[in-house]
Amino acid sequence: MNAFDIASLQAELQGKNPRTILKTALANFENIAISFSGAEDVVLIDMAVKIRPDIQIFSLDTGRLHAETYQFIEQVRKHYQIEIELLSPDFHSLDSFVKQKGLFSFYEDGHHECCGIRKVAPLRRKLANLDAWITGQRKDQSLDTRSDIPEAQLDTSFSSAEQKIYKFNPLLNWSSAQVWDYIEAYQVPYNSLHAQGFISIGCQPCTRPVLPNQHERAGRWWWEDTAKKECGLHAANLKD
Repeated sequence: MNAFDIASLQAELQGKNPRTILKTALANFENIAISFSGAEDVVLIDMAVKIRPDIQIFSLDTGRLHAETYQFIEQVRKHYQIEIELLSPDFHSLDSFVKQKGLFSFYEDGHHECCGIRKVAPLRRKLANLDAWITGQRKDQSLDTRSDIPEAQLDTSFSSAEQKIYKFNPLLNWSSAQVWDYIEAYQVPYNSLHAQGFISIGCQPCTRPVLPNQHERAGRWWWEDTAKKECGLHAANLKD
């Protein structure tokens, strides 16, 4: 599939419901996987396993996740009787980084270097063996970085001249309320941290609960500029 085809596919999928986008993605790509970490991703898993029971699913194990998140991953694995591939950082890169800068350098010089080692590099290794991936991104998660993303796209962050990687965002136009309505209606597992005020959940040192009426991403990298709140997995969302 080339860039012209993905443009046509995006025109076809624009504004469509999540199941339609998922079905189309799975129909067009055999070698495709769901990236799993949060509530949105489990909604996608719940939908996808009904279309393709053996859908590939992976999760980034940064080594800094909350204990509740690890329990959540195991809960999802057992609930759906699926395999979840855990992707770990390269030991040598991480060892060198921690020896040089310690465990909390991101509070001083930003989160991108740490996320690059713990999240982006493992994702890059995984995507090198895929043709496409499916994410739980929603537009209203960040008006600064996610308001313009499409349902289907060429992933310019991870594609190369030799290999094109495509990305699908089925929940793009859903609100948080719609995600949680689905979770309640279909009894979908969710991270117990949500009951403690966490909405958007990442690594333990970089995530905190949000206050009433605060935006859901306010608890992520709270010490940084709002417009920069992407870890690198969706770096193409960042505006110049």
